Amino acid sequence: MPLFINRDQIFAHQVHLLEHKLRSKEERILELETENAILHLRLAECLGKLRREKEEETKAQKNHQNQKNSQKITQSALAKLLSEVQAVKQDLSEVFGVYVNFATELQEKSKELQEKVEHASSVLKGHRGDDVQSLQDHVAALECSLEEEKQKCREERQRRRELHNTLVELRGNIRVHCRVRPVLHFDHVQPSTLTTGPALSEEVVYAVSDDTVLVNCMKTGIPVQNKMFEFERVHGPEDSQDAVFEEVKPLLTSLLDGYNVCIMAYGQTGSGKTHTMMGSQPMKEAQQGIIPKAAAELFRLISEKPAESHTVEVSVMEVYNNEVFDLLARDEDRNSVDQRRDIITTSTGTSQVTALTYEPVSSASEVMQVISGVLKLRARCPTLVHTDSSRSHLIVTLTISSNSPNALALARRLQSAKKDMQRSTQREWWSPRCRRANPSARLSSDELFASPASSPCHSPCHSPCPSPRPSISQAPFKTKLQLVDLAGSECVGMSGVSGAALWETSCINRSLSALSDVLGALAEQRPHVPYRNSKLTHLLQDAIGGDAKLLVMLCVSPTQRFITESLQSLGFGTRARQVQKEMPKRKKTPLK
Repeated sequence: MPLFINRDQIFAHQVHLLEHKLRSKEERILELETENAILHLRLAECLGKLRREKEEETKAQKNHQNQKNSQKITQSALAKLLSEVQAVKQDLSEVFGVYVNFATELQEKSKELQEKVEHASSVLKGHRGDDVQSLQDHVAALECSLEEEKQKCREERQRRRELHNTLVELRGNIRVHCRVRPVLHFDHVQPSTLTTGPALSEEVVYAVSDDTVLVNCMKTGIPVQNKMFEFERVHGPEDSQDAVFEEVKPLLTSLLDGYNVCIMAYGQTGSGKTHTMMGSQPMKEAQQGIIPKAAAELFRLISEKPAESHTVEVSVMEVYNNEVFDLLARDEDRNSVDQRRDIITTSTGTSQVTALTYEPVSSASEVMQVISGVLKLRARCPTLVHTDSSRSHLIVTLTISSNSPNALALARRLQSAKKDMQRSTQREWWSPRCRRANPSARLSSDELFASPASSPCHSPCHSPCPSPRPSISQAPFKTKLQLVDLAGSECVGMSGVSGAALWETSCINRSLSALSDVLGALAEQRPHVPYRNSKLTHLLQDAIGGDAKLLVMLCVSPTQRFITESLQSLGFGTRARQVQKEMPKRKKTPLK
């Protein structure tokens, strides 16, 4: 076997030498052809010169003798060139003959080497077929093991996310998702000649994983500083509307379980808030946002319940210049008193809007028809960032009334059990097996009676909860789905507005600052939370600091031009994650 390898090497070396010689001859041929072309050019040049000299001879008789001399010189030069051309042609014919010989020899050697390689391959296959098969089996086993490890890694990542979501819900924290939009046409602006540094259209915000955002903070003369932000879920520019909604979808199930839900989009103008919440126009199914998809999912869940067990009503409001307007009041005059609404706090501590208009709906298409009919009334104004910038906070509320017998029975059971717990905590029928018998492990009444099937005391003969009393009200209980599209959070200098629009921007910034102050007070657990500093925070008090399940969808721009606003939005989301609210509570009694 070693002899065969040396022989192959010798043959390969010979082939290499022959190829090298062939290339050298080909290069020589090219050189000669080039020289031949140059000589032909020179010959043509001389002939032209000769013709010109002949013409000059007919025109000027005085230079006749000089022309004769030049003709003699030219003829001698031509003779010399012709002799050189003939020599070059002779060399070219010799080179071509050598090239033909080398080509024939190379073809013969290649044929011989091919035969030897085929022979060696057959010998190698015969002697080492078993070894090759074992190696192939080993590689296949390794690939299978790698695929199993990847699957386990995906399962562990999913399990970690589920556990994290459970932990967030148990701690009562606000869920924060982030979406980084792609680079758009208005990101490409002409930089000022006076400014130096990174290009404004350069991408500096990246979704590096499904829960991490990376920001490259670049300044002139300062090394690049990377900032990392972690959230419950991060969507990159390549994520579709369906992928974004899949992360929001589990919250909608909580609506029919008796929980309030609020989904809020936060970010600067042009960062994709309205696209995320409403979708693109014209409304195509693939480009629908959270609001139409949430309505469709809600009615799909309702369709799985008993007939006529739930009713849905929709209301649409906007907070504009720190005033609440009812967009369903059918009055296009923004300054009309009929459209303005006040916010009151009920005896139960919840915030309500007086004289708010509710439209009953029975399908997702009716919801979108109602919303689309009043979106034109929303305050808009062109800015330097966007030609159709929203100048108000839009709040779409879907109120679900649960009329099903199961829901009523659950409400009566909870009320009855709560009263009995207060009156008779020391009765003998408190079984040690019931979780409520242990004061240290006592849970809230809504957890104890989440469903008759899951309760530890659901059996009729062992239930610690007496049967519903006839005096319990038969009114349904209600839950709310609030979908909020906030106005842009950019500064006045970035928006470039003036006049009346300047006051609008000031009101927007004050309301968003009030929202940030509320989150800061909740995160630091201050005794006073300034909800009433703004109509926006007062209106959303139940969702921000109450018992609703709140999800904040941060929308950020990826380019250097908006890095200040992007960092502000990411900082807002970080503060929101630090808020520890009370655990979301299931609605047990009707909303008044």
